[in-house]
Amino acid sequence: MNENQTTGRTSDDTDALIALLDIADDMPGASELRAHSYELLGIAPDAAVADVGCGSGRAAAEMAGRGARAVGIDADERMIGVAVERWPAADFRVASAYDLPFADGALHGYRAEKVYHVLDDPARAAVEARRVLAPGGRIVLIGQDWDTFVIDSDDAALTRTIVHARADLVPTPRVVRRSRNLLLDAGFTDITVEARTRIFTDATMVPVLANLSEKARSAGAISEAQAEAWIAEQRERGRRGRLFLALPLFVTAATRRWTARRRLCP
Repeated sequence: MNENQTTGRTSDDTDALIALLDIADDMPGASELRAHSYELLGIAPDAAVADVGCGSGRAAAEMAGRGARAVGIDADERMIGVAVERWPAADFRVASAYDLPFADGALHGYRAEKVYHVLDDPARAAVEARRVLAPGGRIVLIGQDWDTFVIDSDDAALTRTIVHARADLVPTPRVVRRSRNLLLDAGFTDITVEARTRIFTDATMVPVLANLSEKARSAGAISEAQAEAWIAEQRERGRRGRLFLALPLFVTAATRRWTARRRLCP
């Protein structure tokens, strides 16, 4: 989930991100969504697959556990170090989504979860995905639209400000709306798009909501007092089982088009 040509992250930043990723990986339905993505990839024993923006490595390790030759790719060296530590039997490499360490047509599957929104040029990454996939290879992209966090609050206007301010800090916050067209433009076919909405009503997501409000405050979109009041309300809602957060995730899958053979002249 962590692709940036130069991440500019400190170790503390990466550690905070890992903590959020761990929360996301353990959410209800997260395991089922990962398994669904593996099915969309059509993983077979010994198939070469890459998890691009692998974060702390769980998906790559799970695909390897299914018999695939899985490689986790991330631009953040610290993130890759954590992945290697957690999943020592798996293969992880530091690399960019724009310059993957594979030959043309080397992969049967390409997976990227919560990655394309942090790319400044998602179209370039899609073209690179096509390069490394063999004809008939499969790609699966999973991500959220950062403008569609649905949060119940006593202050709807402030909540809208927080959500949109946080989205504005993301390089391409609405890229999932373009994912189908990105893959069409890159030469993929058999494209499908589906939505999986997760709903949370307890304190599990309070750290995520706190991160939203803190980012909005640090961007100057809201005051410190507004941030503190808003997250205090969300903590209280979580404590009483009255929190409501709906988070739609979009899954876009496609096939690398077969190259037409040239007809030989008699």
